[in-house]
Amino acid sequence: MTNQAVDATPAEKGLEGIIAAKTSISYIDGQNGRLFYQGIEINQLAEHSTFEETVYLLWHGQLPTQAELEEFDRQLKSRRSVPDELVELLRLLPKDATPIEVLRTATSAMSAFADDSDNTSQEALVQHASSLTAVMPTIIAAWQRIRQGQEVLQPREDLSHAANFLYMLNGEPPNERAARVLDIVLILHADHGLNASTFSARVTASTLSDMFSAMTSAIGTLKGPLHGGANEQVMRMLQDIKSPERVTEWLDSALGQKKKISGFGHRVYRADDPRALILRKIAQDVGEANGDPLWFTISEQIEQRMGELKPNLPINVDFYSASTYHVLGIPVDMFTPIFAISRVAGWTAHVIEQLANNRIMRPASLYTGPMDVTYVPIEERA
Repeated sequence: MTNQAVDATPAEKGLEGIIAAKTSISYIDGQNGRLFYQGIEINQLAEHSTFEETVYLLWHGQLPTQAELEEFDRQLKSRRSVPDELVELLRLLPKDATPIEVLRTATSAMSAFADDSDNTSQEALVQHASSLTAVMPTIIAAWQRIRQGQEVLQPREDLSHAANFLYMLNGEPPNERAARVLDIVLILHADHGLNASTFSARVTASTLSDMFSAMTSAIGTLKGPLHGGANEQVMRMLQDIKSPERVTEWLDSALGQKKKISGFGHRVYRADDPRALILRKIAQDVGEANGDPLWFTISEQIEQRMGELKPNLPINVDFYSASTYHVLGIPVDMFTPIFAISRVAGWTAHVIEQLANNRIMRPASLYTGPMDVTYVPIEERA
């Protein structure tokens, strides 16, 4: 028989429009291009806040007092170091492993060094979140230096989260402008509703698995080019185009071949991504300040041409983050790990929220296969 069992409830491809969780962490107004963390609009946080303060806001639901922020900052700084055994594990990995693969592996291994990794109490989850947020930059910077044959640097507690990462990466403290630029970038990427990687984290946590497993799931999901990997694709596009004069020819050819243009379009925004608008200004300023405006100029030309060809396809956060990272001296294959360095704040916030009122994720599926098929013995099969 070929009769099919069809559920009366329609299946939405990609879970489009399906409510899978309640959250107070962030809200996206896609129609008007607005994003809020715990009710505070992203523009205000980018202008006035720091990444450390933003992490506190995501985890605790409110901005900290000065004393609370100082204590929170102290705790994050005290957890930046990674065990020597983990560094040795990194040294054993193939040098051509991508940074996001290395981060995924190291994050999973971190649970072995935590005495209470299976503890899912509220207090333990916050401690695990703090440790993971603190060490991810250390892991990524260590890998960059290992694969270049350089000495792995110890984190410095006199530097901010963003500045310390750039120091461990490059071997010298960044200037104030570069540190602040990365700080803002981390704020902008810290959370974004129930995106694919956040959903992965919540699904894993819903089984009462540990925080480290949830973060490993999230990183594995972020690795995909349709999610976190899109910013790398934007930079490779800019490098392929090479000059503003080639933009029109390159785009017309790519679109004629039905190719996807990275950095444009978003599942939830019908207006420009508000983070992209902030990053546009940052990318321009960083390019000019560093005497390297080429990549912003190409990006600007691409945006203008795409506006003519695809007027209803807005830019997203990946578009101008690519040239910003590049001018800061960050290798292209580290763009996605930097996304993770920021998004771990949101991922962990969602795990904490999930386990505060947990029910295991178990969505239904719509079966479309045959029914009542008769088993045929192997000797009778054609």
